[in-house]
Amino acid sequence: MKLNAYVADLFGETGAISRFIARYFGELFRPKYEVRQFIRQCYIIGVLSLPLIAVTGFIMGLVLTMQLRPSLLSYGVEAQLPVMVSLAIVREIGPVITALIFAGKISSGIGAELGSMKVTEQIDAMEVSGTNPFKYLVVTRVLATTMMLPILTILSDTIALYGSYLGVNIKGHTSITLYFFQVFHALEFSDVLPAVLKTVFFGFAIGLIGCYKGYNSSKGTEGVGRSANAAVVVSSLLVFIIDLLTVQITDLLGLN
Repeated sequence: MKLNAYVADLFGETGAISRFIARYFGELFRPKYEVRQFIRQCYIIGVLSLPLIAVTGFIMGLVLTMQLRPSLLSYGVEAQLPVMVSLAIVREIGPVITALIFAGKISSGIGAELGSMKVTEQIDAMEVSGTNPFKYLVVTRVLATTMMLPILTILSDTIALYGSYLGVNIKGHTSITLYFFQVFHALEFSDVLPAVLKTVFFGFAIGLIGCYKGYNSSKGTEGVGRSANAAVVVSSLLVFIIDLLTVQITDLLGLN
């Protein structure tokens, strides 16, 4: 019985999210457009997340380089360190780690914010006053996360590569010109494009789940906490699922 109830809840939640997605796309192209609110959300979601993303990227590049050096040194291919680090960061580690940090910060924040508005009946008040709360609150945030995460990922990858350059020079000496020549010589368009494209889907999933959990939060402060927690868990899980699907698709298309 418990298994049946769990499966029923899973399908019910999937159906509710599907309706939420359909409503999002329905409202997205319908006037009036909340341009000012969208720009504000881009600043809150994108610009204010940059310090955390930058620090994470720098540490990621530095630590990855320091961890890979002994292994490559034992095989006598230490000179390939910039190549391996750049491919690992740009193709996989950079987008996924950045998306997970982004999900932890943004999805929980959106879930808690909209959940609080739901609990205090601010969303109901917006509907009574004639404002479209879905377009004002949901569409602007999901669109902002979809657009900002690819930009943050590119910045994170760049900072991670610089951190890797510093890691290379901890126990050696390589000029920055030679280092980045090796990096860009190793990278191809087929490495960068799929990595950036999948962050668009990461951003969409993170924003959508955060908004869905917050917008449909149950009454009470306990419901707000559950919404924020569920937003982080589900959006992080979706990041891995989307990444898995993207790897399979790019492999079928011969881009790997």
